[in-house]
Amino acid sequence: MLAGRLNVATTTFTVEEVPTPSAADGQVRIAVEAAGVCLSDVHLIQGMLKPQYLKGDTVTLGHEVAGVIDQLGEGVTGLTIGQRVLLQAGEERGGTILTRGVDYDGGWAEYAVASAETVVPLPVQLPFEEACFIPDAVSTPWSAITATAKVQPGKPVGVWGIGGLGAHAVQLLRLIGAAPIIAVDPLPAARTRALEFGADVALDPADDGFAAAFGAATHGRGVTVAFDFAGVPAVREQAARCLGPGGKLVLVGLADQPLHITNGTLFSYLKQQILGHYGSVPSDVTDLVSLYDLGRVEFSKSVSRVMPLSEAAEAVRLLETKEGAPIRLVLRP
Repeated sequence: MLAGRLNVATTTFTVEEVPTPSAADGQVRIAVEAAGVCLSDVHLIQGMLKPQYLKGDTVTLGHEVAGVIDQLGEGVTGLTIGQRVLLQAGEERGGTILTRGVDYDGGWAEYAVASAETVVPLPVQLPFEEACFIPDAVSTPWSAITATAKVQPGKPVGVWGIGGLGAHAVQLLRLIGAAPIIAVDPLPAARTRALEFGADVALDPADDGFAAAFGAATHGRGVTVAFDFAGVPAVREQAARCLGPGGKLVLVGLADQPLHITNGTLFSYLKQQILGHYGSVPSDVTDLVSLYDLGRVEFSKSVSRVMPLSEAAEAVRLLETKEGAPIRLVLRP
């Protein structure tokens, strides 16, 4: 089968022919219909993000995967051949959380195997290209909003970085009633997108009038939560300055550089907080699928482009350079 493989030792990525896997005991194999391209995949290829538990040097990328079950391993019950499913972005093995497409082979391939407990059935009306990125692109901001930040309805929030995760954060913050929602991004297309997804205000962080505009949007009180989806030190410093008393800076975007707080005394005096966030839990994904089934969320506007698996390297380039300001690029074998 065809698969997008990364050698983590040399940071060499290629789409190549590899043996087709079979489902072992307790596993299913799916024929992949769609797989999302995430900034984490770009970070892996760049070498900024390193697998912690990968056996060997090479892995098939892709932690956002949906498809159809085509093989059941021994002992699997409750699932059927031909069933439409998505896969959780990881699983627990021996007390260790492993990430699909990072610590073991993922879904940038024609076929993928998965533990049966990581399989989530899909409603028939949810397209594969929209379902595939619910684990991570949607579940990560959902978890950051509900579990880490504990955002309350009617409270002001700021979202820095309106890409794959930030755009969904805006949509989900609107769903739970945060207000106002202030989106911050240097790209005009991303700011326009933020307003379409439900932001009340969209600002350019480099604009000379940024501080005044932000103050006007919050009536000078600052935000209760500032979400960093960019992973850029300057973004984090600006977001921290926009917090109100007791405000929380939630770091979702990955960064390998130090975090700097300009006025540490004021930060402490105002009892502000910095909270790290990573990923989501399985129930976040199943809850979001249920919300889709109930018509509370929809993701058709999130699919920027569907590309063949053979063009995975080009998809990575487009996301890395932000060409076309993509939300989610999706690979289809």
